[in-house]
Amino acid sequence: MKYIDEYRDKVLVDKLINRIRIELTRSWTLMEICGGQTHSIMKYGLPELIPGEITMIHGPGCPVCVTPVELIEHALAIARQEHTILASFGDMLRVPGITGDLLSARSQGADIRMVYSPLDSLRLAEEHPDREVVFFAVGFETTAPAVALTIREADRRELENFSVLVSHVLVPPAMEALLSDPAMQIDAFLAAGHVCTVMGYDEYVPIARRYRIPVVVTGFEPVDILQGILHAVRMLERGEYRVENAYSRSVKAEGNLEARKLLQEVFRPCDRKWRGIGIIPASGYEIREEFSAFDAALRFGMEPVDAVIASACIAGEILTGKKKPTDCPEFGRECTPEHPLGAPMVSPEGACAAYFRYKSKPKTDI
Repeated sequence: MKYIDEYRDKVLVDKLINRIRIELTRSWTLMEICGGQTHSIMKYGLPELIPGEITMIHGPGCPVCVTPVELIEHALAIARQEHTILASFGDMLRVPGITGDLLSARSQGADIRMVYSPLDSLRLAEEHPDREVVFFAVGFETTAPAVALTIREADRRELENFSVLVSHVLVPPAMEALLSDPAMQIDAFLAAGHVCTVMGYDEYVPIARRYRIPVVVTGFEPVDILQGILHAVRMLERGEYRVENAYSRSVKAEGNLEARKLLQEVFRPCDRKWRGIGIIPASGYEIREEFSAFDAALRFGMEPVDAVIASACIAGEILTGKKKPTDCPEFGRECTPEHPLGAPMVSPEGACAAYFRYKSKPKTDI
């Protein structure tokens, strides 16, 4: 297939659903890791189309949603300083911290800029040599190479007024954390195609073997996701536990070698706290010593933050798939995209935002 509408073809969708139904002999629970996949699943009404024996639960694959409040508070503290410009992606601006969010801080006078690329923040640093420019870097392995490139470019240009507050997180350690939780019931994973485009899928192989769980790399269109479900169901029904690539038009086993080399040059793994989940060992990136001059956490001497939040938000249980957004008593009442209590209602990849947008509305035709 060559065109995007072919991956939304109703005839092909119906064929895949029938093939899934033929394979099924019992009930299975599948988790899609990526928030983008969650939105596609809800947008096209796939839970209502696939056989009822399959339960889809939503994982922590929304980087904005899992950014801990401590880092948001650090970003706010930096932004509120004089002679500082804080830049970040737009969906980060409305995520609540303890003392507010970045959008509110901007309305109160903080110089906070929305950018579309980390490289835009380098231009800001060059245009404002008398200001400290900080890029708040959030994302999974998908966006991390662009941030690594930006840091390396800042080093090449010898920009002394530029730094990065890093909140990058990694998928495989999060999968292991979920599988290590005795309260979780996950029979198979749908892995995010864009992450695997960068990193490949070799890291998932030992996870599949150790935990005896199928992992299927999938894309984001209805046909992609249904193919992923079909691959997972076939393996489960046959008692096979391996990694299969159902997104071969984009993903290679080794990923993008140049991007991976760049990540290794600039970053190193570190323990990272995930919002609503806790600390997951080796689940994040931090800047290597060779580029530590561009580490905003070091430059601004960030102090520990008391991150106790009095809120009815159940983001942690939603991000780990233990509950659906509609299980939250505040969903659609006190918590809406206009007035979010938690990050999953803010981000375009958040499960709560997906349910709010699509659950009670007619689904997009396929």
